[in-house]
Amino acid sequence: MPREEGRKLIAQNKRARHDYHIEDTYEAGLVLTGTEVKSLRAGRANLTDGYALIRDGEVWLEGVHIPEYTMGTWTNHAARRPRKLLLHRREIGKLIGKTNEPGRTLIPLTLYFKDGKAKVEIAVARGKREYDKRQDIAKRDAVREMERARAARLRRR
Repeated sequence: MPREEGRKLIAQNKRARHDYHIEDTYEAGLVLTGTEVKSLRAGRANLTDGYALIRDGEVWLEGVHIPEYTMGTWTNHAARRPRKLLLHRREIGKLIGKTNEPGRTLIPLTLYFKDGKAKVEIAVARGKREYDKRQDIAKRDAVREMERARAARLRRR
């Protein structure tokens, strides 16, 4: 069987960009069991409640829901268990420095397979205030309205 190549998206945290200012992103590997990999290959995962913690010099992914594999037996995994992230020591040191600043947290943005290996993109993020969210929505609506007007003007020609 040929090796997988490229990037296959499994899950995306769309609320993250709405709720947080993304400052920096990192790609990390995941330590998974066999049934977790099979469940991910079926395209089943949920990142919305996920976050990452740094404990004892290791980064752990918490709150990510990977449902049990339907064909699994007694060897099935727990759906919301903590999963260890694989990062270089330098990257972990940078993350420790950035998350010690007040208001910063680590959140997962995307979960995907890259060349056959499960990866997660985590971000150092700062929570948005309510007025920031409203401002982003207004800006997005204004851009959408300008695009509509431009398209209508091009159609009239």
